[in-house]
Amino acid sequence: MVEFVNREAELSRLRTLYESDAAELAVIYGRRRLGKTELVKQSLEGYDDAVVYQAKQKTSALQLEQFVEIAAESHPGVMQIRADWEAVLGYLAEQDAIVVLDEFPYLVEQDRSLPSTLQAMFDHELDESATTIVLVGSSISMMEEAALLGNSPLYGRSRVKLDVRQLPFAAAMEFFDGAYTADEQVCAWGIFGGAPYYLETVDPEAPLAATVQRTILSRHGSLHDEPDYVLRMELTEPTRYFSILEAIAGGSTSRNEIAGTTGIEYNQLSKYLNRLGRLRLIDRRVPVTEKIERSKRSRYHIRDPFFRFWFHFVYGTGDRYDELGDDAYEALVEPELADFVSQSFEELCRSALRTLYPEYTITDAGRWWYGEHEIDVVGLTTEETLLVGECKFQRSPLGYDAFSNLQRHADELRWTPDSGATRDERYALFSRSGFKPSVAEAATERDDLRLFTVDDVVSALQS
Repeated sequence: MVEFVNREAELSRLRTLYESDAAELAVIYGRRRLGKTELVKQSLEGYDDAVVYQAKQKTSALQLEQFVEIAAESHPGVMQIRADWEAVLGYLAEQDAIVVLDEFPYLVEQDRSLPSTLQAMFDHELDESATTIVLVGSSISMMEEAALLGNSPLYGRSRVKLDVRQLPFAAAMEFFDGAYTADEQVCAWGIFGGAPYYLETVDPEAPLAATVQRTILSRHGSLHDEPDYVLRMELTEPTRYFSILEAIAGGSTSRNEIAGTTGIEYNQLSKYLNRLGRLRLIDRRVPVTEKIERSKRSRYHIRDPFFRFWFHFVYGTGDRYDELGDDAYEALVEPELADFVSQSFEELCRSALRTLYPEYTITDAGRWWYGEHEIDVVGLTTEETLLVGECKFQRSPLGYDAFSNLQRHADELRWTPDSGATRDERYALFSRSGFKPSVAEAATERDDLRLFTVDDVVSALQS
């Protein structure tokens, strides 16, 4: 088991809640495999009398019976209480207990009145209590229905709401204990992303190719069917959603392209895209110079690198990888991997921009496109400076043509400093494999061009 990493802000908020003199409610939600349960366990270190119940898909009577048995280990008096949720939770509240209901949606499935019961308790019964009740759930839709949306019974009752997401790059790399080079770290991030459960499967002492073969490509691998399992827990009719995710992973990112690839009518797409967005599976992105609520140039992106990898390389392949055996990675993944990882590399370059350019206050960092013009990295500043960059995650050194193309695309980008002054353009080239002499020479002669390697980007993200 690897060491628990990151989440310090979340831990602090939960521990502050436990020390409160008032009754408190916390709601922790997020997709499966992101470490919600481990976060709660870490937050409870030193609180030996906390009641932590991991719900399962059982009848309401069995759930309540097992909850009481667990609660009795630290609060034996609960065995004398009438066996219903309101009475049992009310007794624990009188003891100022910390109560964690993990996988809360499983409880709600069997007892739809439970959120309303908790609402009534917080509204009318807990004025003298210092209890903390923590609701944890992986089904985002059910957590919204119970506690997060405006019409949910518990809306407005929680002082802490934690939307647990994947770890940032630097924290994720701690799982590899310094065994990977910067290049290997970028590849590992592009494949496994920042979900702790996925990162724990990686053996940093083994080649990355062997890990991918063992955990993902092999039919018996621990992650081979993982996205399928996760999505079917959230989506009752997953076929069209799977088709949309496969289309986005394959490069169809505009609404028109998704409709054309999937065969789903353009006017019907919105409900599916909105649902995938609410489940934190995709993002809708617009050029960095535009407002998302006004832009008509949206592109859709799969948020989790592992899901993107799975839909690109694994979904719909049947037994193809098993038939190739140990040669599967080299034959089918390796030839495409650099191009596939380039999207993750671009995102990392954008994330590193503020550290690489500390002399500027960067208000927004993102991507820009218009027609045939695209810029991988754009930083808008509070000064007159516009930062623009090109990223290449390829095996050959980056040449002067990349700089020429970047200048040409930047000429089409419409952005004026708030002061109304003429903008000052600064150029950045990011390369996996270094730079040809022509562009290296240009960088020494110009003060508006800087060159960054993968090591530079990784170091910036980990600083």
